[in-house]
Amino acid sequence: MKTSHALSVGLLGALALSASTARADPQAEAPSAAPPAAPPAAEPAAAAVGAAGGASGGTAVAAAPAGQRLAPPARPQIPLEEGQHFSLDPVADGVLTAAGFGFSFLLGEILSTGEIAPPPPTVPVSSLLPIDRVAVTQTIDPHAGTYSNIGLFAAIGFAVLDPVLSGYRDGWDALAVDAFMYAESGSLALMLTDITKIAVRRPRPIDYINCEPPNSTTSPGCASTNLGLSFFSGHEAIVSSIGATATYLAFVRSPRSPRPWITLGVATALTAFVGYERVRAGDHFPTDVIAGSMAGAAVGVLVPHLHRHKQEAPPVWVGVSPAPGGGALSVSGSF
Repeated sequence: MKTSHALSVGLLGALALSASTARADPQAEAPSAAPPAAPPAAEPAAAAVGAAGGASGGTAVAAAPAGQRLAPPARPQIPLEEGQHFSLDPVADGVLTAAGFGFSFLLGEILSTGEIAPPPPTVPVSSLLPIDRVAVTQTIDPHAGTYSNIGLFAAIGFAVLDPVLSGYRDGWDALAVDAFMYAESGSLALMLTDITKIAVRRPRPIDYINCEPPNSTTSPGCASTNLGLSFFSGHEAIVSSIGATATYLAFVRSPRSPRPWITLGVATALTAFVGYERVRAGDHFPTDVIAGSMAGAAVGVLVPHLHRHKQEAPPVWVGVSPAPGGGALSVSGSF
């Protein structure tokens, strides 16, 4: 959990940076509606008004038929500034981000007391999924944990650096919005990981090596609460959430450049590297890192997607229309 605490501090710093520079999207006031039209007069009077307007060069006003009201004027759309693809709700996003970090911090403090005993392995290795048995039968790499931490902090460092680059390219609004989204992705992925860990309480692979009965209560280190928090991998969830957010932002901000594909490739490679090292360290089963990468990627994509500015056209359109004998479904998009 110490790594999770350090991660919280790093991402919370990015959140503090975004909160200090964030400002509301510029929203110009819509021009006030025209004063209500006078009660409709008879058709000759309306014709006279139209003729007078045409003769004087003014704008002709067509009177509505008796008993009907004129439709209110459409609210004009304020054009987006260059690079303004996302919007924030400071209240909702601030609460979600702070709640995620706060929950993870409090849970880490509770687990550090040792009041929750880890469950010992209760099934033989042969009962594990075939893909998971290798985590127990392998030779543990004593340096793998360090390698996975390096990958984790590399991802966090990129989450701090990328908003700065966005601010340089697209303005300070982009810096604030991107930093907030990275922080929100990390906090939600961290909270989801901690809730799942404490609910499942799966023994780690190293438990099957060092803490099988009757050693589960006598061997040193077998009483640590952390030994029962294998599913799913927090390292993997955080790295994949940052990578997914970075990839989404790259495709939106630089769609016609190599940047999105480079970001996708590097994020995928880093996620795979961290997951491999977590298994080599004996801290997680392969299914732990697969589930962690899926959960993190889902959070990392949904957070920026739900922040897309409503005035931007969606990249994919799905349409349904009636057709003779049935209906038609169409899917189109811009890539």
